[in-house]
Amino acid sequence: MTTRAEPGDDQGDPGLSAIMSERRQLINLGYRLLGSLADAEDVVQETYARWYAMSAHERQAIEAPGAWLMTVASRICLNLLGSARARRETYVGDWIPEPLPEPTEWITGRSGAGGSDPADRVTLDESVTMAFLVVLDSMTPAERVAFVLHDVFRYPFGEVAEIVGRTPAACRQLASSARRRVRTAQTPAGPSAGQARIVRQFRTAWQAKDIDALISLLDPDATATADGGGLAVTHLLPIVGGEQIARAYAEIARVSGHRTTFLECTVNGLPGLVARQDGDIATVFAFEIADDRIRHIWAVRNPEKLRPWRIS
Repeated sequence: MTTRAEPGDDQGDPGLSAIMSERRQLINLGYRLLGSLADAEDVVQETYARWYAMSAHERQAIEAPGAWLMTVASRICLNLLGSARARRETYVGDWIPEPLPEPTEWITGRSGAGGSDPADRVTLDESVTMAFLVVLDSMTPAERVAFVLHDVFRYPFGEVAEIVGRTPAACRQLASSARRRVRTAQTPAGPSAGQARIVRQFRTAWQAKDIDALISLLDPDATATADGGGLAVTHLLPIVGGEQIARAYAEIARVSGHRTTFLECTVNGLPGLVARQDGDIATVFAFEIADDRIRHIWAVRNPEKLRPWRIS
């Protein structure tokens, strides 16, 4: 069942435009809960399918359609998060959340979609940085849903409890536990301009295969994680240590040679890099930077996660 309105379709449903205006909020919710734009879009599709599976009388009886849609989408995400843990056990290498470009740089929709839809854009803020999403992914499904609904979307615990199926007190504890995880994992980040400067210097040193310059930009305890999903060649285990990362990345630059160009871009709201090979986007790099040093690099090579970066 489609969720897109065709001309004239709203004649029998005066609330259609209001219902469809919730799409942006639902996409935002789904991406934060699942770490995947593709999965978030599937959740929105299923949510609207359930809405239109009801009779017109049943829909009219719902006093707050937006709240109903958010509740249904949250419950679908909660179920998906439970099954995702089992799927990750067979995932090849590390799983990294799907990276997002700057909203003005991308379009959503399945492969072959044309044109930009502002309602499909995910609002980029601190709750969608790669570092934040990685912490979210370490939480239990109930923790993640309770925390995102309360701390990000400002839902009261009474409403969160109805969605999660726990008591308000239990949801408060879940959110508190999740909050501690975030505080423990967070590092103080500098201004975006300063981070962009570090990323630019890293790109320059990387292209020059300057190991000493790379080491100076990396925290001694830095880690680099890659996600190829078994569909692209990459290192399966995280690289630990600034010097080890510098040498490994210098080797990557040597092997890729002139086939690869690196472009500065915005990844999940922060400065990042895109690697193009033979004109195609091959890798998206997100960084965590603190005290003018790179603490973590996330390299996403799984082509299924790079769909938003490919303008059809």
